[in-house]
Amino acid sequence: MSRKYFGTDGIRGRVGVSPITPDFVMRLGYAAGKVLAESAKMPSGERPSVLIGKDTRLSGYMLESALEAGFAAAGVDVCLVGPMPTPAVAYLTRALRLQAGIVISASHNPYYDNGIKFFSAQGTKLPDAIEHAIEAAIDQPMTSVAPADLGRARRIDDARGRYIEFCKSTFPNDLDLRGLKIVVDCAHGAAYHTAPDVFHELGAEVVRIGVQPNGLNINDGFGATAPKALCDAVLAQRADLGVALDGDADRIQMVDAAGRLYDGDQLLYAIVCNRARHGKVSGVAGTLMTNLALEHALEKMGIPFGRAAVGDRYVVEMLNERGWLYGGENSGHILAMDRHTTGDGTVAALQVLAALREAGGGLRELLAGLELYPQKLINVPIVKGFPWRDDPAIQSALVEVERRMAGKGRVLLRASGTESLLRVMVEGEDAELVMAAAEELAGVVRESVHPS
Repeated sequence: MSRKYFGTDGIRGRVGVSPITPDFVMRLGYAAGKVLAESAKMPSGERPSVLIGKDTRLSGYMLESALEAGFAAAGVDVCLVGPMPTPAVAYLTRALRLQAGIVISASHNPYYDNGIKFFSAQGTKLPDAIEHAIEAAIDQPMTSVAPADLGRARRIDDARGRYIEFCKSTFPNDLDLRGLKIVVDCAHGAAYHTAPDVFHELGAEVVRIGVQPNGLNINDGFGATAPKALCDAVLAQRADLGVALDGDADRIQMVDAAGRLYDGDQLLYAIVCNRARHGKVSGVAGTLMTNLALEHALEKMGIPFGRAAVGDRYVVEMLNERGWLYGGENSGHILAMDRHTTGDGTVAALQVLAALREAGGGLRELLAGLELYPQKLINVPIVKGFPWRDDPAIQSALVEVERRMAGKGRVLLRASGTESLLRVMVEGEDAELVMAAAEELAGVVRESVHPS
């Protein structure tokens, strides 16, 4: 079944434009509350409870109030934690034995966007069936339970400390970070008051940047999607490492002492190599965007590799289906299912740091067995609903580029799940060929979408 509102990562859009409006979000809270109340099977006299967290966007206050009202009208209690990383909400929902967790965030998008995403009681993304049920309920008339049955709201005051301790628990007990100077860039986002403390409490000297949110500066020139600030700070501070998170802290990039940037594919490889030294790794899941070099490197290690659709929910689905534990996206979403139920930038960084501590040396030495192939990604704006798969010029150009790249790389066209963009990606061993092919294909897409 196709979704009307939910995308690959919840519901997302520009604030004030449908569906990210107060009235819709209140109806969403009511619909989700009704669906959860029906499926929760609570003991007699007990109400279901959900947790609501958010990132640092100014619009989060408005949307939080709307969601709270909707859940209360459905007879569902609400626990509020304020600004908190997306993976923290997943953890706290599970730890507090609540029926669902909700995050108000647009992740790596600018401040004027926002969104709503849900976690199940197990700290995983909601099953498709529940999302479909919520969508069906959204368009039904909104009423209210009896006054005595209305939901109540309370604040969880120790949520930050609980999550910090959880992150620390994913790092080996016999290791610490003493002697390391680490720059931590929180993108002026949800991890501004959690991630730096995690690394500090494990012994590192921490330099904090991107930790002054004002409601409008999330992801603006800082964080995993704008890593130059981190690279510059690592060099200026003569730090050993840098860690950059995005606005909701489920994505990570890292930088070494020389200012070199490492993406999700490389960091996933570092974690998998470390796990392989301790025992068998049954398999690794990537996406259609995962660099071909990672697949080849794992093949040499005898580790099976699978490609899921883009989106960490699809990586999780593949991991669960195949009984694997490790996966991720080159954008920096990394899953270590032996540590957490969802992608967590802070936890992923700790797994890389554990690998560094055990192996000695720096990131470059740790990743000596992986040389990424040149990859060019061009995002071409398209009109929503543009039938690019049926466009003769685009398909003809795609066939020609694939013929030229045969045996030397990969070509991928993919519509974004959250923005009106067509992603044109080419990768291969020959950098010059990759760049030329990507530009050529992107040019054909532009001309087809907006004929001159």
